[in-house]
Amino acid sequence: MEEDEETDAHHVEHIGSVAEKQEKSSRRVITSAMIDSWCNSIQENGRVGAVRSLMNAFRTACHYGDDSGDESLTKLSIMSSSVFNKIMLFVLNEMDGILRGLVKLPPSGGKKELIIDLMRTKQWKSYNHLVKSYLGNALHVLNQMTDAEMISFTIRRLRYSSVFLAAFPSLLRKYIKVVLHFWGTGGGALPVVSFLFLRDLCIRVGSDCTDECFKGIYKAYVLNCQFVNATKLHHIQFLGNCITELLGVDLPAAYQHAFVFIRQLANILRKALNTRTKEAFRKVYEWKYMNCLELWTGAICAYSSEADFRPLAYPLTQIISGVARLVPTARYFPLRLRCVRMLNRIAASSGTFIPVSLPLLDMLEMKELNRPPTGGVGKAVDLLAALKVSKPTLKTRSFQEACVFSVIESLSEHLAQWSYSVAFFELSFVPAVRLRNFCKSTKVERFRREMRQLIHQIDANSKFTNEKRMSVSFLPNDPAASSFLEDEKMVGASPLSQYVATLRQRVQQRNDSLKESSVLVGEQSSIFGKKTPGIDRDDDADDDDTRNEAGATVFSSAWLPGRDYKTKQLKDEKRKKKKRLKELHEESAMDEDVVGDLILTSDEDEDGSMNDTPSVGDFKTEAVHPKEPSKKQKLSVDLSKKKTKFHSKKSKKRKRANLHAI
Repeated sequence: MEEDEETDAHHVEHIGSVAEKQEKSSRRVITSAMIDSWCNSIQENGRVGAVRSLMNAFRTACHYGDDSGDESLTKLSIMSSSVFNKIMLFVLNEMDGILRGLVKLPPSGGKKELIIDLMRTKQWKSYNHLVKSYLGNALHVLNQMTDAEMISFTIRRLRYSSVFLAAFPSLLRKYIKVVLHFWGTGGGALPVVSFLFLRDLCIRVGSDCTDECFKGIYKAYVLNCQFVNATKLHHIQFLGNCITELLGVDLPAAYQHAFVFIRQLANILRKALNTRTKEAFRKVYEWKYMNCLELWTGAICAYSSEADFRPLAYPLTQIISGVARLVPTARYFPLRLRCVRMLNRIAASSGTFIPVSLPLLDMLEMKELNRPPTGGVGKAVDLLAALKVSKPTLKTRSFQEACVFSVIESLSEHLAQWSYSVAFFELSFVPAVRLRNFCKSTKVERFRREMRQLIHQIDANSKFTNEKRMSVSFLPNDPAASSFLEDEKMVGASPLSQYVATLRQRVQQRNDSLKESSVLVGEQSSIFGKKTPGIDRDDDADDDDTRNEAGATVFSSAWLPGRDYKTKQLKDEKRKKKKRLKELHEESAMDEDVVGDLILTSDEDEDGSMNDTPSVGDFKTEAVHPKEPSKKQKLSVDLSKKKTKFHSKKSKKRKRANLHAI
């Protein structure tokens, strides 16, 4: 019976191997000549059959090496790396124009309304499966890729076909999810290319896409700004600039989302003010919360002139002011200065007066800045890259200098914004008085010198505005007061404006000296406003030079998601396993030798000869409990005890003999 079962098993294995060979032989292997013939027939004659064959080859290339069981359904098999490269490059470069020709679309551009009208035509019903196959297979290969350069090239080519996603809502959602992931986590030019793809989707597809893009991109931003250091700030600034740019696509819809997100920040702050617990404070005084405030500050400053976004400036200002005063201690001076800078930006963009001087002047009156430093000079403190400082840092001279100079810079920026106002003398009176009090109380000569210089500029600016307003005849509540010193403001002629210009240069020099490294996001710059080569930011940018780029080295043989690559990996793993097994066998043999040597030495001590020593195999068969010592171990222990007793007796006898001799 056993022999019959063995023969049956061998027969089944033989039949299975023959079936596999027949399946492999029945499939057509794609060659470079086949690809060339299909491409020529498409370009010269526009044959639909060649397009279908090429799309089947593209599907095989995108699913090459998958572990799914769909391989039996495909009649084509791949191929070499050069054929894979040729298929991917031709389809990604040319298929958008081919599909547009089949469904009678314009060669570039288009919006959702055009696709809706197209879906009622006979051409769309005949060829929509080709469009869906192209977009679906391209999405699949995007999920399999790991090289940033290849992903960037693929997304850049798919950007021209983004309008077709309006006809496939399920594919649209999947594309948004994948591209948002690349935007948040990618390196090199990938974040820029991914953002431009999202921006094109919002422009061309419209409201079906904008809501999901706004929610998804804000969520990706929050996930990427939880942990911050000096170098990651540039990347976070780039992500914030991208969101600000995307919000401008549809401002009414963006206002609804911005209102909800800002209200969430207000609820977190209100909970902290009501409960007064460490956990509630920690949710406010963390990088995620502060970066969200920075994001909405930038968005409101960018669209402050728009009627849709201007109403959001007031609630955001209230939130930032509450955050600055939540925990009024010296350890959170960097966070307070960051809040003051945000308020200065909102005031400058909206033209609204915000009382920024009070939190700054309160900092100067704290005891940490008025007593002599007991912690020495200390390391240079970068207040831009921190929210809180340690207790030993509070006692250093460098921290005191950084805080006082930052207060002077922020206060000068605030007063310079209103240096051309009719009411400058009144609004600068209280800050000038408190600065003079600080000059009298502080014992540091450097701080006195800087404060006297700022007070001198305030007095000069007050004299400048008072001389001009002596000749005016309008009342303070007259709308004509807004045109006061308008020509001088264009030139920047006020004393405080000139002082702030020199102060900014000094701040820039100090910040450059603190920076140890820089981060480049994109191909050239971390600032979104600068262009990246090969990427056009216009709405209808489908006719740029990148449309016909060759990309000959993009899909190289270094990445081929096929069986050849997997078989190489399996072979390498098998070799490594064999090496590990050999090493384990050698180690076990060495362990056996060591065990045998130990047994032999114990037997020698016991019997005095090597004739009756047991072998290693005999030792293995004896199961000895670890807690109970074996007989050999007991004998060796007894022998050692006898030897020690014998040596101790001998030493005692020698001592007695020496005493008798004395």
